[in-house]
Amino acid sequence: MLPAQARLRRRPEFTAVVRSGRRAGRPTLVVHYLSERPVARVGGPSDPATGPRAGFVVGKAVGNSVCRHRVTRQLRHLVGDRLDRLPPSADLVIRARPEAADAGSAVLSRDLDAGLDRVLGDRGSRSRRP
Repeated sequence: MLPAQARLRRRPEFTAVVRSGRRAGRPTLVVHYLSERPVARVGGPSDPATGPRAGFVVGKAVGNSVCRHRVTRQLRHLVGDRLDRLPPSADLVIRARPEAADAGSAVLSRDLDAGLDRVLGDRGSRSRRP
């Protein structure tokens, strides 16, 4: 479970990550990653000392309320186990695709790991051929 200080809660925080961060699409979800959050007052919600934060976007296209909440709980649990991979000043937004409704935890876990590997990895190494 994610502690309260590790959660993105305000719309501007989500918007900053989605617009300015790196993105990796997977079959069941999209991972948005911003390595450096904007500097705010010390002790405020954007203080890098609070550690990495994560937020979730699970829209109506995923399913009804019960389905959306189930997917959100699964993702929250999976991300909570992986926060140690992120630097202290990082923000992460996970957007569930409609395919996430029928996916099990193993599939979501695989897609989340692949998405994190892609956004955290070296972007230029794959595009350049020796």
